Amino acid sequence: METIGKQKIWSFLDRSQECKVTTNTRVREGGGHKVSSFLELARKIAELQFLNRDHVLLFRGQGGDHRNVKGNTSVKPTLFRPGGKGNPDRATLEKRFEILARAERALVGRYQSAGFRGLDRIKRHHVLRWSILQHYEVCATPLLDVTHSIRIAASFASLSVKDSAKARAYVFVLGVPNLSGAITASAEAGLQIVRLSSVCPPQAVRPHIQEGHLLGQYPEVTGIAERENYFHYEMDFGLRLVAKFHFEPTSFWTDDDFPKVAESALYPNAKDPLHQLALDVQKEVGKR
Repeated sequence: METIGKQKIWSFLDRSQECKVTTNTRVREGGGHKVSSFLELARKIAELQFLNRDHVLLFRGQGGDHRNVKGNTSVKPTLFRPGGKGNPDRATLEKRFEILARAERALVGRYQSAGFRGLDRIKRHHVLRWSILQHYEVCATPLLDVTHSIRIAASFASLSVKDSAKARAYVFVLGVPNLSGAITASAEAGLQIVRLSSVCPPQAVRPHIQEGHLLGQYPEVTGIAERENYFHYEMDFGLRLVAKFHFEPTSFWTDDDFPKVAESALYPNAKDPLHQLALDVQKEVGKR
């Protein structure tokens, strides 16, 4: 994956109130830029998009800022995340890929039985199967969940830090190439972007509400053999980080015009038939 920092990027650094030219490394090593309200966040992201016009900005909300051994922000897909004290070893990765393969087979079978549209595409493409498995949290995959909605990302981040009134929530801003169609593949950037609403059947509710996208390596890493062609740091979407914001959830959502999206709205599981299918697949393959 290409590091976005090799190009000129504009960002808000920790204590600077102005958007400045900087590098990906400086963004990752910093503590993040504090914002006090959703409107402030939205305005600053609007400036980022205006100045970083060669990139489309996608967002990820988290309850914490995970760091690699160098102390830089790390945003890895679930399959490549550290196990125990360090990067996953070969045995761990082999087990994760084996579970993923079983989940893919189960998904295709149940998808066909349910009569959902788009079966042919699901059968043909790893990345489409992975998108559903990742978004519905069936098992670890090589993909990373992001969204095109700032409000959705900030709401996810807030929900992740319920247990502490002073905890920080984070919104990570990732820069990707221009999007085109259901799947955008960029050989130059070394990544692909999946628009989830174009992958899931029309009956699925959650992907549309969340404005979900998935990021993955390009070419696809389908097994341990392909994985060994990369260093651990190359599988990290922190390489695409344009900006890092943090806020206190208890004081962030003060504007009635921009309320936090409720958890029941983010996860409309009872109204989403694909959610039940995903639960069935998870039971069939066991816990990740």
